[in-house]
Formats: sequence, C-alpha cells, structure tokens
Amino acid sequence: MAAAGSSSSSGGGGGEEERSLRECEQYVHKHNIQQILKDCIVQLCIGRPDKPITYLREYFEKLEKEEAKQMHSQQKSGSRSDSREDEISPPPPMNPVVKGRRRRGAISAEVYTEEDAASYVRKVIPKDYKTMAALAKAIEKNVLFSHLDDNERSDIFDAMFPVMYIAGETVIQQGDEGDNFYVIDQGEMDVYVNNEWVTSIGEGGSFGELALIYGTPRAATVRAKTNVKLWGIDRDSYRRILMGSTLRKRKMYEEFLSKVSILESLDKWERLTVADALEPVQFEDGQKIVVQGEPGDEFFIILEVWDGGRWGTVKTCIKMRMEWYFSGQTECNN
Repeated sequence: MAAAGSSSSSGGGGGEEERSLRECEQYVHKHNIQQILKDCIVQLCIGRPDKPITYLREYFEKLEKEEAKQMHSQQKSGSRSDSREDEISPPPPMNPVVKGRRRRGAISAEVYTEEDAASYVRKVIPKDYKTMAALAKAIEKNVLFSHLDDNERSDIFDAMFPVMYIAGETVIQQGDEGDNFYVIDQGEMDVYVNNEWVTSIGEGGSFGELALIYGTPRAATVRAKTNVKLWGIDRDSYRRILMGSTLRKRKMYEEFLSKVSILESLDKWERLTVADALEPVQFEDGQKIVVQGEPGDEFFIILEVWDGGRWGTVKTCIKMRMEWYFSGQTECNN
C-alpha cells in the first residue's frame, strides 16, 4: 500500500512528509479551499453543463470578480471607519465582564494549528443541572452546535461564562468586531439593524454565531430590553475545543481507514480527506440502517456497539470494535 510504504520510510523522510502535510493543510484552511471546491461541485451537479470545463472556468472567473469587488468595498468602508474613529472615541465599557473588543476593519479567520489545540487549557465554570439543560435546549438546533458530540458539547458548556447587563445597555454594536457568542438565560434583548428595531429575543434565544467562525464585524446591534443574564463563549475557546476534538477524531478515523481493504489504495492525504468527511450517527436497537434494494449513497463504519449495558459483539460481522465496515453492498447476518 502507498500509505504503508511512506510510513515505513526513514524517520527523516517521515518527518518531512508530516511537515509538508501540515503546511499543505494550513494553506488549504487559510484560503478556505475545501469549501470553495465543495460549493463549486454542488453548483456543477445542479447545473450539469454539457461543457464542464468551460463552466468551471466561468464559475471561477465570476468568483474572482466577486472577491475583488468585496475587497474594494471593504477598503472603502475601512477608510470611512478610520476617519470617523479619529473624530469620535468610543466610551469606556460599563460592564467589566468580558465585553467584545472594538477594533477596526474585517477580521479574517485565524489558522489554528495542532500546537494551538494542544496548548489549550480546559476551562470549567461551574453550572447547575438546570443551567446545563437550558443551554443544551438553547443550542440544539443551532448549526454551529448541531454536529457536536456529547464530549464536545460538555467542553463548550463548561467554558461558557456568565455575564450580566442592565436594561438599555448595548451588548454588541453593529460594525464592531465579533468575538463572543451568547445564550440568553434571563431577560429579553432587542435587535437593531441600521438603528431600526428588527426583533426581540427572549430566554433561550442566542445571538453572535458568526463571531465563533470568522470574527466578522457584527451585522446588528443587540441591546438589553430588560436586565439580562447571558452565558457566553469566546471564539478562541470554541475553536480550540473543536480543533482539539477534530484532531483526535481525525487521527482515530485515519488509523482505521488505513485498515479498510477497499480504501488501501488511498494515500495519507486522501485518507485524511475521507476522515474529515465522516460524521457520527447513532441508531437504536432494531432500527434499519440500510435496506436491500434501495439506492445507496452513504458508507458506514461501525465504531462502537452497545449490547445489554456493555460494549461488545451483537452481529457475527462485528468481530472487533473499529475492525469492520459496511455499505449498501455489505450484509450483516444475525
């Protein structure tokens, strides 16, 4: 196998390969290459043009023009913002507890490395069961948290900090840099866009999601309608927690994929790409996963099996945890 050959090379060669791989990953992450290619393929599948090469050329030319237009717009906006900030100094924050920092311009997504994830010191801010349940309910349908497993949610909840605001106080200001995400524990908030009231958010509501991903300028102003208690998490904690968890999963999945016979021709980079695409799913006892005769568009790997209060063997095709896989073409017999 190609992967086995590279791993059995000299220590220096292996170290060089790992370093080159990390540099490549950082480049792909920095320029958001995976998402760009994913969006491109989606559009290609939707349109199904007769001349895909021509379509792709036009697609990327259009993308390049949009990017140039956006950069020009940001430069003009930044210039106007600079002139205003030179004339007016923002007032000092009234609330001393972890407020959003006010800085100029658009903020690009930081590149987090393995060292960043490894150096993260887990934060644990005590919360009672009622608070944990309220937080879980508040974010269960939020796209930034819906993909998390139980351990990741637990780490996120532990890192969330309490903050209080009085009625009339501004929590986030449109145009300011975003660095915190908030869940409303008590009270009510008003949302304004361009100084016009848009909506109100009550207990269990949340706001500031984009700050966790990009740190982009706030798209709206959110002000306390009543005295409020919020739970917040900062971008750095969120991303380091997710980064550490992603790296652990990636290593586990990549090691397993290297043992799957139908994937043995993949090189290390290709296996990592497959590993990043895996999503955990859970099934109840007796629930059908694949049905004979139905079209199959998913591939499953058995990671863990729960049988009568213990992890173990429930079907003859599962001989060892993380040793077997199946898809629409593979059957498991009782």
